[in-house]
Amino acid sequence: QVQLVESGGGSAQAGGSLSLSCAASGYTTSRKCMGWFRQPPGKEREAVAIIGTNWGSTYYADYADSVKGRFTISQDNAKNTVYLQMNSLQPEDSAMYYCAVRSTGPCGRNTRNFGYWGQGTQVTVSS
Repeated sequence: QVQLVESGGGSAQAGGSLSLSCAASGYTTSRKCMGWFRQPPGKEREAVAIIGTNWGSTYYADYADSVKGRFTISQDNAKNTVYLQMNSLQPEDSAMYYCAVRSTGPCGRNTRNFGYWGQGTQVTVSS
């Protein structure tokens, strides 16, 4: 059973930076697909950044248009951990952020393909 534990997040001023980490256990496949999603209050969950790796080499990376150029997703295969570096934060980035592992389908931003989820970590950006 895959288990995900997120850390990081918190509060930042607009224009600031935060980083998130997600450590996976029980995720032993060599071909991985992990991602970060967020859900603002009263809104649907959306994909923020997705990364696919094969034996530690990235074969896929994609970002929501709203975070391109500001957020960077990366993965440490040895630590089985995925990271999200968030720069130039804006108030609209405020949300609960979730780490997830794909369980079916191709690696991509389709939320329904991700069957394992972390507990979430709050990110709040003030203007």
